[in-house]
Amino acid sequence: MDLENAKAQMRKGVLELCILSIAAEEEVYPGDIISRLKMNDLIVVEGTLYPLLTRLKNDQLLEYSWRESTSGPPRKYFKTTEEGKKVLLSLSQSWDQLVQAVQRTLSASDIKEE
Repeated sequence: MDLENAKAQMRKGVLELCILSIAAEEEVYPGDIISRLKMNDLIVVEGTLYPLLTRLKNDQLLEYSWRESTSGPPRKYFKTTEEGKKVLLSLSQSWDQLVQAVQRTLSASDIKEE
């Protein structure tokens, strides 16, 4: 088994939840999203983030606005829509249930470090 690939796949599975959560707090620039994710040990590259942002925007879960930048061209800032907030709540509840189920399963298997 490719352990690093398995870990990467688990992280990818929760990125949409994390992005919606970050953008629900305030309007954010993609670089800010990457920084926030990195602070929480969720390493994401732009090549992964931008397609996710586009898909979430196309699904009307995110919206964006343009802002002037002092260091170059205008920047796109993203914010979770009202529909996105509903999806965020549902995903968050599903995440909590999943974490609890996994924790129960792991506890039942009595995993120990050797």
